[in-house]
Amino acid sequence: MQLRELTKAEEEIMRVLWQLQKGFVKDVLAELPEPKPAYNTVSTIIRILEKKELVGYTAYGKTHEYYPLITEEQYRRFQTEQLMTNYFDGSLKKLVSFFVQDKNISLSEADEIINLLNKKKDQ
Repeated sequence: MQLRELTKAEEEIMRVLWQLQKGFVKDVLAELPEPKPAYNTVSTIIRILEKKELVGYTAYGKTHEYYPLITEEQYRRFQTEQLMTNYFDGSLKKLVSFFVQDKNISLSEADEIINLLNKKKDQ
């Protein structure tokens, strides 16, 4: 399965499914913020996610209970790799440098990052 970037609506549905772990369209709809989309809209988006092989289902007669086929962590990793490739030439150094310069990382956050890198280095 090859991951592709999700639309905003698809990602919103996936976030609900990751939270619920499984659910019917009505369950997903209940978790969405106001103004809620139409039931048919949610159903259509879930079927698109199913065609993209990101969502599976268990059939109970004509009703389907949906569940994610990828984890939120897998999608987060994919999105991070896309971000690095498309905007930072695949360089982690450029990505971190951007956040250090643009987001004014505090000394305590910088220390935490250094500690994480040191732990990874020691593994």
